[in-house]
Amino acid sequence: MEWVNIALPKGRLGEKVYQMFKQAGYACPAIEEENRKLVFENPEAGVRYFWVKPSDVAIYVERGAADVGVAGKDILLEYVPDVYELADLGVGKCRMCVAGKKDFRDDRSRTLRVATKFPRIARNYYSAVSRDIDIIKLNGSIELAPLLGLSDVIVDIVETGRTLIENGLEPKETIVDISARFISNKVSYKFKNDAIRRMAQCLAGLPETNQGGSV
Repeated sequence: MEWVNIALPKGRLGEKVYQMFKQAGYACPAIEEENRKLVFENPEAGVRYFWVKPSDVAIYVERGAADVGVAGKDILLEYVPDVYELADLGVGKCRMCVAGKKDFRDDRSRTLRVATKFPRIARNYYSAVSRDIDIIKLNGSIELAPLLGLSDVIVDIVETGRTLIENGLEPKETIVDISARFISNKVSYKFKNDAIRRMAQCLAGLPETNQGGSV
């Protein structure tokens, strides 16, 4: 039997995405049971699922441990994995934004200090507008940086904007819209082409999904 190995992001997004796979005809009842397993198989559908940290999905797919997976566009833009992007699943929607204090005005005569978890995205964005920046890489509580004078602005994911508002910040500019993408390992796409294309087409046929991508 030819299995299609699928890396799903742990958490709410992964649970929502699994329901999409289920709707598309790739159910795996064991995944919905109360247990601590990480790998789940359904021989009838020819699928093997496993849960991984969202930021690791692209690594599993790029390295071939998974044939396909679901990763946020933010991860794909930040880490630029060598994978095919087959479809925009239309879920997990948010924006990558520049945010700062409400009274912030950019003084272009000096270097802009930017705190972010996404240095590549921030650097590419400001490079495109010829702005000198000093990247301050943080791993959490990004909103604190401008409040404590560590940075002038932040580059981060914004879903509702409530966290920003509660901390006296506001979105200044949208860099890119983010959503969950169905991705494939390049070798797997060649050797399991029929199965992966069929899966992409089934997912693309769901109401939430907009087909896109680079293949």
